[in-house]
Amino acid sequence: MKSVTSIRVRYAESDAMGIVHHAVYPVWMELGRSDLLRELGQSYAEWEKRGVMMSVAELHVRYRSPARYDELVEVHTRLKEAGRRKVVFAYEIRRDGVRLAEGESVHVVTGRDGRARTMPEELLRLISRAL
Repeated sequence: MKSVTSIRVRYAESDAMGIVHHAVYPVWMELGRSDLLRELGQSYAEWEKRGVMMSVAELHVRYRSPARYDELVEVHTRLKEAGRRKVVFAYEIRRDGVRLAEGESVHVVTGRDGRARTMPEELLRLISRAL
């Protein structure tokens, strides 16, 4: 399963030349990740209400081509790996079929206290449907 999130590049996300700042891409990846979970049937906010957090342990982004102000980009998000303690998402950010960036985020399952825990079985079953 793959989720596609459309985003219109905002002026605040770009520099004086109209090029999107590199720090914006991880924010777009987060939007894609949230949309994927929502499409699976349960938002990340619902996970947090249950005390299940997915803390970012690693984030990788490879930039290929710049996005610019007012362009429509798409964040393609998929679940790469799902386990009781670790979840990995993969991303491609595209404009008109051109790959602008690709990346991956690795998350560890924690509680509200930030300590590692295992993912409840029903949530693992839910996200594993996307593999």
